[in-house]
Amino acid sequence: MATATEKLTTVIEENSERLLTCVHCGLCLPACPTYRVLGNENDSPRGRVYLMRAVSEGRLDRGDSFIRHIDLCLGCRACETACPSGVPYGHLLEAARAQVSDVKTRRRAAAELLLRFVLRNVFARPLILRAAMAFARWIRDSSLARLALDANIVSKRLHFALALLAASRSPMSDARARDIDLPKAEKRTRVALLRGCVMEGLFAEANRATRRALEINGCEVVEVRDQACCGALHSHAGQTEMARELARKNIQAFDESPCELIITNAAGCGAAMKEYGDLLSHDSRWAERARALSSRVRDVSEFLIEAGLTPPEGRINRRVAYDAPCHLIHAQRISEAPLMILKSIPGIELVALGGSESCCGGAGIYNLQHADLSSEILSEKIENIKASRAEVIATGNPGCIMQIGAGVMISGLDVEVIHPIELLDAAYAKKTIQV
Repeated sequence: MATATEKLTTVIEENSERLLTCVHCGLCLPACPTYRVLGNENDSPRGRVYLMRAVSEGRLDRGDSFIRHIDLCLGCRACETACPSGVPYGHLLEAARAQVSDVKTRRRAAAELLLRFVLRNVFARPLILRAAMAFARWIRDSSLARLALDANIVSKRLHFALALLAASRSPMSDARARDIDLPKAEKRTRVALLRGCVMEGLFAEANRATRRALEINGCEVVEVRDQACCGALHSHAGQTEMARELARKNIQAFDESPCELIITNAAGCGAAMKEYGDLLSHDSRWAERARALSSRVRDVSEFLIEAGLTPPEGRINRRVAYDAPCHLIHAQRISEAPLMILKSIPGIELVALGGSESCCGGAGIYNLQHADLSSEILSEKIENIKASRAEVIATGNPGCIMQIGAGVMISGLDVEVIHPIELLDAAYAKKTIQV
């Protein structure tokens, strides 16, 4: 089995032509949240790529300095959008994180061992995951989290974790009429919905809204019961082999279903599945199947606009700003489709949000691992939200909803944070939701 260093060297060799085209122009620097905050070249994309090359060429050890700078990367991939040379930073980062994880595991670092245990024994095991998510929902919905927040009786880090959990409750859960018989279009496309781990566990309302919107727009949504976690969290944490194992399970499950397309409503999950072809490119048994599955994956906003969106009739009388999830705008390169969906909803006043394309600081569990830096990055987002005077922030990724939701909650802002598809669903229900 290849060592972590050999894996990184292989990734660099495979992309050597694109890497060598880097002219150190610095266009990635203002796009990088950690560089903007820290001002350290080693915490910029080109600085981190230099460190990766140095390790792979034996000029630098996988020591504390290398680990620290790789760890501090959000993985937002905004540098890829800014880079004129097409450097595949996301793939390089995941290879580097495999090295970091390897070193930390050898050192028996408690945080790394706990993360590996949770990702392998909770997120990769559906029964245990469902139980864990049910417990989290019980805390959230029993108002214990809100009471602890209001009483301010817990540590700063736990306080923010509880705010993240509280922010996962949909603000539309009480506003939507649940038993409305929505009109269904004549079936044209058979699709499957990736339920997701966090989406189904904490954002089931968004999943139900996605299903209804697909059915109204002429889709037959088929169940794929054996689907698994997409593996995004595992890839980001450097647990590449576990990510590959989960990818194979999903390929098998979705290949056995009669669906034409696979719809995702979480930016991170969609990006991960669209890159299964790269993840399994060296697996001769699965490479072609992985590429084929990736070609069938669509974000829900991307699909609805491509298919021809059925105009909603209900009104959402709110001032709404859109915040672009990193893995939607930078990894999947989808920028206009969510805005087009929001613009289609009667009553919405769509307002500009400064820095909407920049990371909010959530980045999976980055906000818990690097709380101070994440908070500083989030504070910029909160200031932009204040300046926008928006009443609703729409964003299409669970981590972003929780991070921004926690930020506005702690800041005392009267702002709701919600998935765009839930606004569309409410408009399809012909409800008028006032300010």
